[in-house]
Amino acid sequence: MAKRLKGTGVALVTPFNADKSIDYTALEHLVNAVIKGGVDFLVALGTTAETPTLSTDEKQEVLAAIIRFADTRVPVVCGIGGNDTAEVIKQIDNFELRNVVAILCVTPYYNKPTQEGLYQHYKAIAESTNKPIILYNVPGRTGCNMLPATVLRLATDFKNIIGIKEASGNMAQCMELLQLVPENFVVLSGDDNLALAQMAIGMEGVISVAANCWPEEFTEMINLSMINKYDKARKLHYKLLSGMDLLFTEGNPAGAKALLNIKGVCKNELRLPVVPVSNGTYEKIKAFQSGM
Repeated sequence: MAKRLKGTGVALVTPFNADKSIDYTALEHLVNAVIKGGVDFLVALGTTAETPTLSTDEKQEVLAAIIRFADTRVPVVCGIGGNDTAEVIKQIDNFELRNVVAILCVTPYYNKPTQEGLYQHYKAIAESTNKPIILYNVPGRTGCNMLPATVLRLATDFKNIIGIKEASGNMAQCMELLQLVPENFVVLSGDDNLALAQMAIGMEGVISVAANCWPEEFTEMINLSMINKYDKARKLHYKLLSGMDLLFTEGNPAGAKALLNIKGVCKNELRLPVVPVSNGTYEKIKAFQSGM
């Protein structure tokens, strides 16, 4: 399974209508666009999907829709995580995951478990399911940093823990992680603006926000990196870099939705507490896109 989850994964946004209901027509358009753009797999219900604001029923409906729209063309990963271990296990048990190839499971947020607490959290989850699990370390959002030694314990002790989305942004930590983990354990970048550099030090792909917006260019950059053609990959990296930075200037997925609105993919609608980017940032994103 880890072999199927290399290259470019895209953390899909959830399009909304003006009344904040889910826009399934736009979601289908987005799924088709990123697959046509060459992405290797889809990630449903990640942070970029505004999952904290989706009800359980909506999450299940969005997942089912993405699977239906993808129509087996690419694998689908589902984000299921939280800071209550028992609730995460319950959700995994209750969601329809037959056509999901793996679960992306973020570290618990806010309650700041110790490294042993993180180990026990993922141990309980891994033992509750046969589904492959991708760990997700994003301390900038969770306030909790899973260290490479803990990742190694989990990778060694549980066969269904197959990889990690590493979004610490700490290159020294990333190198330590890559040195420690088993050869068949996939390490994916979680930072779009660092993805090229992280591929160069040994990561095997990315779960990307920017791939919603520029799937062709971003996927090509990753594909070139995978075959060590960094001279060409760098040109794409620097072509996209200021745009990627703009996507996160006022938070995620506000920037991505602004760009997708400019491209006519979905409306510039978000659910509170996330709001659309300011007019100034919107115009900067628009100017960047017009220069692409």
